[in-house]
Amino acid sequence: MTQASLSSRTVGDWLTALEAALEAPAIADWSALFAEQCFWRDLVAMTWSIETMEGRAAIADMVRTQQPTIAARNFRPDGPSLPMTDENQGWFTFETATARARGHVQLEGGKAKILLTAMLELIGHEEPGGARRPLGLEHKAAKGRTFWPDHRSEEEQTLGHTVQPYCLIVGGGQNGLQLAARFKRLDVPALVVDSLPRPGDCWRVRYKSLHLHDSIFMDHFPYLPFPDHWPLYTPAAKMGDWLEIYAKVMELNIWSSTTCTAAHYDEAAGEWAVTLVRDGREIIVRPKQFVLATGLSGAKNMPRIKGMERFQGTLCHSADHKAEGNMSGKKVVVIGANNSAHDICTDMWEADADVTMVQRSPTIIVRAETMRGFSTRLPYADPAIPTEFADLMLATTPARLQDEGDIGLTNTLKEIDADFYAALEKSGFMLSHGEDGTGFLAAYRRRASGYYIDVGGSELIINGSVKLAKGEIAEITGGGVLMESGDYLPADIIVCATGYRPMNEFVGKLISPEVERKVGRCWGLGSGAEGDPGPWAGELRNMWKPTAQEGLWFQGGNLMQSRFHSLHLALQIKARQAGLATPVYHARSLEELAEPAE
Repeated sequence: MTQASLSSRTVGDWLTALEAALEAPAIADWSALFAEQCFWRDLVAMTWSIETMEGRAAIADMVRTQQPTIAARNFRPDGPSLPMTDENQGWFTFETATARARGHVQLEGGKAKILLTAMLELIGHEEPGGARRPLGLEHKAAKGRTFWPDHRSEEEQTLGHTVQPYCLIVGGGQNGLQLAARFKRLDVPALVVDSLPRPGDCWRVRYKSLHLHDSIFMDHFPYLPFPDHWPLYTPAAKMGDWLEIYAKVMELNIWSSTTCTAAHYDEAAGEWAVTLVRDGREIIVRPKQFVLATGLSGAKNMPRIKGMERFQGTLCHSADHKAEGNMSGKKVVVIGANNSAHDICTDMWEADADVTMVQRSPTIIVRAETMRGFSTRLPYADPAIPTEFADLMLATTPARLQDEGDIGLTNTLKEIDADFYAALEKSGFMLSHGEDGTGFLAAYRRRASGYYIDVGGSELIINGSVKLAKGEIAEITGGGVLMESGDYLPADIIVCATGYRPMNEFVGKLISPEVERKVGRCWGLGSGAEGDPGPWAGELRNMWKPTAQEGLWFQGGNLMQSRFHSLHLALQIKARQAGLATPVYHARSLEELAEPAE
């Protein structure tokens, strides 16, 4: 095609050309289809993984490897009235040998710059919703019939005992429950185990002032959205109650007060042997698939500071903090300067304590009120756009290009809140906007820490209500904290708001150090920024997709990510249960992404 004809090519024309290339991928001219800088982001449909191919060569390699088995076909433009549809971009649907899928393409000069493909459902294993909902009762009389309470009771009594779960999920927070709900709809026998007594306790046990920082319209659960009177920012305890309701309504199989103590993969049998302790009794379950859904974090990250054992007051991690009893006049030192540290300082100040924050490194700050104005522009805030479609809209931007947008947002925030930032720096607070100016969104993707979404704590630092100590700690004495600067901070209570260990460390303790090294890091993109060492991965490492350890999966992230990607993880595992071909393609080798041996 000439350059002029390429430039006038519509989305429909491009899809026709793509389908023709897929019929003979070995000889296709990919330079006629894709721009010089191009990205194909795939959510399970083509790669049976979550991968982004960058550049024509990577795209060509993926297609040549996968298409003979995937058999992508029947590409059709979607509705012209859909958002993100114009002469240079549009949505489409297609099928593979096993699934129905949707995609979006953005053209530049008639060639694709960005292509998204995402699996929606497995053919022959569609979810029983809407017109496919079960009757629930046959309208006829028959002796010996069983009813819903009988079926539910039998499932609860047999799963994990006489009937093995196909998938075991460790973690009963939003990540584990949303994934379990997907499995329930897909008829995958799944068991959730959690160490706490009730679903939702992971939120209830936190400090009372904790609220979600995301607006509610981003946080809906699969199949059961929040009522429209729900507060814009959900209190932690209220979220805990919602998780318990969700588990009940979705009929999820949960063993509470159950601890997972060991796991081993039996290569010959193709299954796990997982040791659980429930009611003081050791039980071994043998699932084919094993999902760690304990959130982004592993164990509490307690710092090792000289003299900690000598402290005569109360010393705890932020996860264990509660402002209970008479705090008036109590001297409280909070070590840390990110979200939890600010929340706890605010909590203690409101309880009339004398509070000092110890800031050891710069922190990214964004104001919640300012971000609320931006959140109303997101597709989630538009009642005409279904949540599932809004998820896809946000998924169209590959990770490599997100930093550019984040720099623009950060610069805009610096202009809008210039007076706020100036006052914060004048107070002595060490302010950051990200080491490359990408702000808090990139910090979340890279290391899930390093920032605070200000809901009032910054003002307390600006006006001196919360005192600030900067630098490293020399030691902890019986009565307080001695800074390397020589400053002494008397303390009755020390709270270590120092975050959590990486979730992959849990693998080393639960399974083996060898498996932990083989799997490598969880989360992060390999950007090379602090806390996110390379190599570049292109997608969040090990999340919601096959890992280097057969049968081991990770489910984590915020509520939006948990909802969206729980579908992709559930479809991958359902396909394996159904015996479908699932040829996995990794854009980068798992060996390259593994942790180097010490």
